[in-house]
Amino acid sequence: MKQLADLREEAGRIDAIDRALRDAREMIELFADDPAAGAEIDAQIASAERDLEALEMAANFSGEFDSHGAILSIFAGAGGVDAADWTAMLARMYLRWAETKGFSTQIVDESPAEEAGLKSITFFVRGRNAYGMLESERGVHRLVRMSPFDAAHRRHTSFAAVDVVPEIEAGEDLDVVIKPEDVRVETFKSGGAGGQYVNKTESAVRIIHIPSGLIVASQQERSQAQNRDVAMNILRARLVQRMAEERDQRLSELRGERQANEWGSQIRSYVLAPYRLVKDHRTEVETGNTEAVLDGDIDQFIWPYLQRGRSLAGA
Repeated sequence: MKQLADLREEAGRIDAIDRALRDAREMIELFADDPAAGAEIDAQIASAERDLEALEMAANFSGEFDSHGAILSIFAGAGGVDAADWTAMLARMYLRWAETKGFSTQIVDESPAEEAGLKSITFFVRGRNAYGMLESERGVHRLVRMSPFDAAHRRHTSFAAVDVVPEIEAGEDLDVVIKPEDVRVETFKSGGAGGQYVNKTESAVRIIHIPSGLIVASQQERSQAQNRDVAMNILRARLVQRMAEERDQRLSELRGERQANEWGSQIRSYVLAPYRLVKDHRTEVETGNTEAVLDGDIDQFIWPYLQRGRSLAGA
């Protein structure tokens, strides 16, 4: 039923573009000499063009999990308090991006830093092709700015790592089996703002998967059972992603390919001082409008990356 609904939605979007272009053609024939009508026609064609670009982007999502929701985690790296603040800034950027797409989000775990910002944060992004788009964001993000935490106002460089895995629903036909004896479940009190908001019960859940060493947690739900379900969902997704990465690694070794380690590579730099520039080092796409990027305008980096991936696959 979900596949049927998705196909109907896609067919409806194509029909809407077709109608818009037909209407524009009729208006050109009827009001060719009317300047006021010309502006309206241009706006209608531009809108159809944007919708067509969105469909073209969606055509790239043919991977096994591209249509799934995404589980996005951000971890502060080198840079001290600036890195923790940078982690919070990235979280806001992705949450704003999801909002503009009409996607729903759910924060499941966050660890505040001592002075400011976040040590780490994990949240769901749910919407069609959310994982297909956000997969391109996996890697290390670098920030250069005049530090607001430095009394001497010196320029600081800080790093944060972004990890993205597809959300895997329980019951999906996958070769991932989580045995009860392979997990250790710990409970703890979830964080809060203090005072009346402190959680006095151990509703937060941390799950350790003993064979892989993976650790996941959830503390935003009200009950321990709900947090356990969310944490198991994240663990399942991470195990599926690990299987896919191991399979790709084996294929690369057989082909004699050598790939860079994503967690040690710098995929994008955000420079706020002494000049303003955001540059993606994989596609060479850059912009000086740093405010828009940090406010969620990241499609300008996602789309070229997807096009590059498609061209490499074709080659």
